[in-house]
Amino acid sequence: MYLTQGLHRSLQQNPDRLAITFKGRRRTFREFADHVARLAAALRGLGMSEGERVGMLALNSDRYLEYVMGVWWGGGVLNPVNTRWSAAEIGYSLDDCDTRILIVDDHFIDMARAVCTLASKAPILIHAGDGAAPAGMLSFDALIAAATPLPDAGRRGDDLACIMYTGGTTGFPKGVMQTHLNMWSSCIMRIAECAPLPDSAVLHAAPFFHAAGLGRALLQFMAGEAHVIIPAFDAGDVLEAIGTQRVSETLLVPTMIQSLLDHPDFARTDLSSLKRLTYGASPIPEALLDRVIRSLPGVELAHSYGMTEACPSISANPPSNHDEAGRRSGLYRSIGRGLPGLMVKVVDVHGEEVPRGMVGEIVVRGPNVMAGYWKKPDETAQAVRGGWLHTGDGAYMDAQGYLYIVDRIKDMIISGGENVYSAEVENVIVRHPAVAACAVIGIPHDIWGEAVHAVIVRKPGATIAEEEVREHCRQAIAGYKCPKSVEFRDRLPLSGAGKVLKREIRAPYWAQKTRSVK
Repeated sequence: MYLTQGLHRSLQQNPDRLAITFKGRRRTFREFADHVARLAAALRGLGMSEGERVGMLALNSDRYLEYVMGVWWGGGVLNPVNTRWSAAEIGYSLDDCDTRILIVDDHFIDMARAVCTLASKAPILIHAGDGAAPAGMLSFDALIAAATPLPDAGRRGDDLACIMYTGGTTGFPKGVMQTHLNMWSSCIMRIAECAPLPDSAVLHAAPFFHAAGLGRALLQFMAGEAHVIIPAFDAGDVLEAIGTQRVSETLLVPTMIQSLLDHPDFARTDLSSLKRLTYGASPIPEALLDRVIRSLPGVELAHSYGMTEACPSISANPPSNHDEAGRRSGLYRSIGRGLPGLMVKVVDVHGEEVPRGMVGEIVVRGPNVMAGYWKKPDETAQAVRGGWLHTGDGAYMDAQGYLYIVDRIKDMIISGGENVYSAEVENVIVRHPAVAACAVIGIPHDIWGEAVHAVIVRKPGATIAEEEVREHCRQAIAGYKCPKSVEFRDRLPLSGAGKVLKREIRAPYWAQKTRSVK
């Protein structure tokens, strides 16, 4: 139960197999492991002792995965920095968990310098870029070249592996403590439920600072298969990578999938190597899922549901539920069943399990549940109660144990005493042919308490008016669920993981109100 085990296994069994492809650089497992052992030695030489945190502020790259394995090989703890954060938020996270070494790529040099002026103690900066290291920074490649490979420190089990910060848009970010056992067991659960394809090449487009992106990379290391990396999601780059690198699997969030299908190169790209597409991080609109099934015939579809505090896996909906039978039964709309090795149930506000079919909150217990929030015992006690992690997701479970997300508990709108789940309204709105994306929130109303408000992004060249949106909704859902107001925007605010930031949309509506939805 240690996270470098997969690399050791590949080094033993297939040292000359291709491990990583990035921007024309190709490394075997033997070459990659040598870099990892040398980086571990270099970091120890800079003062990283066992259990010490090392951060990385960078886009995806081969060097990012060397950082991941190198820190663990040297006995350290990861602090993958959210690239979407401000310098103040990053500085807070580094100070909060005493991160004294920060690796930065070419894209974030200026940000790293700003962070150094805000942090209580400026970290040692290591430049992981292609050119010469800027003044005041050490060279990632030069450190590796000069170091003597170090034996693996062998940290495992309950040893801390990663502190992954969540939040940051309001209040203070929380550092989720993930142990080697947490992360290892999460990957093993996913493998047990839906094994990686043999001889696979997985494309990493989701950011490694996010639990889903990093978790997918760890799973691939355990499988001993190849990684294909692009710096960040770009629909054109994804299509090119699949076509030229013969990618067999990838993980995308729904907003990414939609961009891929809308790209002008989609129809003329050779996607014959693609065998499986996993989607997750946020619910997928039904209309988009139908479009994926039509546009990528023969490609297995799988849904993975989780959260950072579960490191990150909770449930999976396998490819077998995305065929015609699964579509007829409605199982393809589920987020699947709890993974092997954990327990999942749906509970009421008192923590009591609710009857099947009734909406409640998903709670989880298992070896993948986080060790807690760094230095935040009160928040930890609120999130993990009686051994059960409270997800904040509203859902119901059917007779077979399949879970169906209804909404985030905090995203539930109470209008005139009726509960309105925003995801249900969103799924109806995006079926309209003129709608590219939407977000539904509750806004203050003097009579009803909250009113349903829709924020819509139109498809390029398409037109749709507010009353047309309401009429479209009235054909599918109750009148009290239909938007009372509609707003059109060019884009929705997204997190680095592709999730819609509803808190940013809500903020101006609730700023001067005594009651607020967080």
